[in-house]
Amino acid sequence: MNIATAEPGVDERIELRQSEQRARPWQTVVWNDPVNLMSYVTHVFREYFGYPRAKAERLMMAVHHDGHAVVAEGAREQMELHAQAMHDYGLWATVRKAPE
Repeated sequence: MNIATAEPGVDERIELRQSEQRARPWQTVVWNDPVNLMSYVTHVFREYFGYPRAKAERLMMAVHHDGHAVVAEGAREQMELHAQAMHDYGLWATVRKAPE
């Protein structure tokens, strides 16, 4: 039997599934607030994330109309840094696991 073409056993499939779940990214979510101007939120997204004006405005409009927007996805530690930076700018942000 060629090991390279062998079908993985049950334990290997469970391990792979658990690995895929761990690999699911985290998100930084910015929430709407009654304090910050829309122009300021756009400015923060452009300055901190380096987003082009159109993307920053689209995200800002999502915050305004939907109440929140996912502004970044990736490793948990990086998303926590982004959320802290948003707090430093005076925006309300949280970190969450990306939905499946």
